[in-house]
Amino acid sequence: MVGEATSLKEKIIEESKRIGIDKIGFTTADPFDELEDKLRKQQELGHHSGFEHKVIEERIYPKLIFENPRSIISIALAYPTKIDDPPPRVKGERRGEFARASWGIDYHDILRDKMNRLIEYIRHEAGETITYKPMVDTGELIDVAVAQRAGIGFIGRNGLLITEEFGSYVYLGEIITNLDFPADRIVPFGCGDCTRCVDACPTGALLGDGQINAIQCLSYQTQTKGMMEEKFRRKMGHVIYGCDICQVVCPYNKGKNAHFHPEMEPEPESIMPKLKPLLTISNRDFKEQFGHMSGSWRGKKPLQRNAIIALGNYRDKSALPDLMRCIEEDVRPIIRGTAAWSIAKIVSARDKMIIDFLKEALAKETDKEAYHEIDQAIEVIQHKREKKS
Repeated sequence: MVGEATSLKEKIIEESKRIGIDKIGFTTADPFDELEDKLRKQQELGHHSGFEHKVIEERIYPKLIFENPRSIISIALAYPTKIDDPPPRVKGERRGEFARASWGIDYHDILRDKMNRLIEYIRHEAGETITYKPMVDTGELIDVAVAQRAGIGFIGRNGLLITEEFGSYVYLGEIITNLDFPADRIVPFGCGDCTRCVDACPTGALLGDGQINAIQCLSYQTQTKGMMEEKFRRKMGHVIYGCDICQVVCPYNKGKNAHFHPEMEPEPESIMPKLKPLLTISNRDFKEQFGHMSGSWRGKKPLQRNAIIALGNYRDKSALPDLMRCIEEDVRPIIRGTAAWSIAKIVSARDKMIIDFLKEALAKETDKEAYHEIDQAIEVIQHKREKKS
């Protein structure tokens, strides 16, 4: 029986290569007991983002989400980290940027396709009686915990899975099954005394032990739909979706740049879009340009808000008419309020025309948050020095 399981496992590994899976590992479906205290503490401290699966027990015990679980197959796909043909630099043309994990077609779709093909192969080899449950990112189990136990890599100080071959630039998915497989060896922790990611994190979101205060993470902040807290806006820079800083500084990622999957290749105009056109983009054009990317999952409002913040961080004076139009015409308070903040960052000296414009907007504003942002913008501009004649 053990020999049969080993033989099937070897066949699955070979088939995974043909399918285009870059790394595969096998582990038991035993509970992830070591996670319980950490997850409960994170919840108590308010470190969860709210995007996670809500029931902690179901994140720990595979038997609660799957009948007769015996093994879990973990897979990893490596993604590109460099763009070969970035858009040309044009004076006065400001662009935003999507983090690498959102390049190409939505990775959820790519992983599901690979796993479905692998499942079909396993059913063909092992018979129709096998049962399975594939998961990508939004499932109950914690992808990095499964992948670490399956021997694909280790969880680094930044909370990401780090592989020997591809660094942390991998997408992860897993399949729970009622088949028994020999488990692979766990990869030992490999960060040593290195704390580069912790030191480089602009918001202090990394706790240094592989845990993250998710609501402090810029990647999370760029995906929220409400008004972004002011303390995060300058730190966001011009990256309008996600954050790669803790990956870029990691020694394991030096020189890593996998181009194995054409569907993951970045489209220059999508991953580095012009910011000003994004402010007024139609729903149809948004779907056409960004709809295939994982970074579009929250819709256009967060990305438009982030584009407004990026223009403020650029101090782009040419964007002032566009931002004023947002305040005058946009029905969404978050857009109006963020535009006021951005204007205050861009205006370099006390400007009566801008102040008068904002005062008129303030008199008409009915939303509490937007009112506060416009009021603050007026105050900031009023305290700037007069222009020298």
